[in-house]
Amino acid sequence: MWINNVQSDFPENNGGYVGIINAIIDAEDVIIPEGVTVIRNYMFADRTDLTSITIPDSVTSIGKYAFRNCTGLTAITFTGGLTSIGDNTFYGCKGLTSIALPDGLTSIGTWAFSNCRGLTSITIPNSVTSIGKFVFANCTNLATITINKPEGSITGAPWGAPSTTQIVWNG
Repeated sequence: MWINNVQSDFPENNGGYVGIINAIIDAEDVIIPEGVTVIRNYMFADRTDLTSITIPDSVTSIGKYAFRNCTGLTAITFTGGLTSIGDNTFYGCKGLTSIALPDGLTSIGTWAFSNCRGLTSITIPNSVTSIGKFVFANCTNLATITINKPEGSITGAPWGAPSTTQIVWNG
């Protein structure tokens, strides 16, 4: 389902911030339309029926708790453009198993993927410079974190991941 309720949150002279406001979504599969730049805090939180989401190039930021406890979410498609993932963004998304984050992403907020108990692997691009604390806390099945950077170039590893998680540095 396309989200049609896209509005400007602020006057155009305030940087052209465009976000999704009060969208009513009745579909399991959501495609954010091109032109949206921000997915707001709590936008899809607790939507247990949401199974997939496609995020276009125009989205640069995903707010705090945006997909919190979307337990049915199994697929996220990033097409590029994303630079930051907020705190607790995907907290409790138990259905996610594998994630490849897009090139250009620079920061991942605290607890962003925590309690994603189905997550087995994640790939972090070389553009990431900051990963918050406890990003992978309680990701009990996380086997591999692949980071496309030189070893030690991002501090804080393993970011709350289980002691059995293998961290692969490809830099």
